[in-house]
Amino acid sequence: MKLPIKHHGAEITIFSEMTALAQQFGAVNLSQGFPDDDIDEALKKFLAEGTNKNFNQYAPSFGFPALIENLITFNHARKNPIDFTASEITITPGASYGIYTALSAILEIGDEVIVLEPAYDSYIPSIEMNGAKPVLVSLNEDFLPDFEKIKAAITEKTKAILINSPHNPTGKIWRKEDFEKLYKLIKGTEIIVISDEVYDLITFDNAEFYSIFHHAELRHRSFAIFSFGKMFHLTGWKVGYVLACEELTKAFRKVHQYISFSVNTPAQYALAKYLEVFNPEKNQQYLQEKRDFFLAQFKDLPFTFKEKSEGSYFQIASYENISDLPDKEFCIWLTKEYHVATIPLCSFYQDQRNTGVIRFCFSKRPETILKAAENLRRLV
Repeated sequence: MKLPIKHHGAEITIFSEMTALAQQFGAVNLSQGFPDDDIDEALKKFLAEGTNKNFNQYAPSFGFPALIENLITFNHARKNPIDFTASEITITPGASYGIYTALSAILEIGDEVIVLEPAYDSYIPSIEMNGAKPVLVSLNEDFLPDFEKIKAAITEKTKAILINSPHNPTGKIWRKEDFEKLYKLIKGTEIIVISDEVYDLITFDNAEFYSIFHHAELRHRSFAIFSFGKMFHLTGWKVGYVLACEELTKAFRKVHQYISFSVNTPAQYALAKYLEVFNPEKNQQYLQEKRDFFLAQFKDLPFTFKEKSEGSYFQIASYENISDLPDKEFCIWLTKEYHVATIPLCSFYQDQRNTGVIRFCFSKRPETILKAAENLRRLV
């Protein structure tokens, strides 16, 4: 059969590829971005409670009312509040779905979307599957936005810019002034911003998270994408939410109702209840301790950590003291020979360029990190 090529992404994502390789060689899996410790017992209790209370049929298309209400309360209670109304939020089956649906709501054939590389691997396929063209702009050498390059990439066909903070894979965070520079760049245009903010609660060393919804002007021309999977360390639940102004939310919901319609109700019930007891400061400290434990265990290994991760589940490192292999070949070699699986940074570039940098996931149990460090000590 002759089937259309819908996008230029890999047939199998690098995350699936490296996880399969880790399983094949019995390697410690520090590649795929998921925690390996247990979820909070309260969440298990609330999920069972939701089914026992018979919340087992369709939720309203745009979200379980109690979850929306509690999200409004939770976000208002942040140190830097994010305020919105029920007409500006939609519950989604995961953040990647939210990004895809936001793109689908605004794109027409031939539109262009600026993507800042290195970029999460679902962005470009999501743009292409919606009939648009990704325009790739590299972050600077410190993995921060180069606004002159972004400005040069804008054309009359530019419909959107896709940004990500805290950033996967580098852990970098956009500051308040970055959003102001972005606004000045697109002021007077109709360009929409899609802001991937799934690691919003995972920032370190007192670094403050800024949402695009904090900006008085940008919030009216943006989608902000969030993930309960990252918030509560339950990536397999696949539930997220999307904030947008009322006009953009209406456009988003018009698409959403014909793809997923709604999100599983017992999980929405459990998440609503958990928001009432969740402590974001304790959660932040918990993840920072994991990052610091990882760095402490790896400090004597021959990797180069230029900077500590500012946020997310991830720490990048170079390996010039170990090998001159291209980064993907190095990750495969490391998995096979030293039984630790990581992700090559080339996978976050469409041209698969060799970067000499790899990404570790440190959101793991201490014994997992200790085992990985033990395996890698044979490198010394």
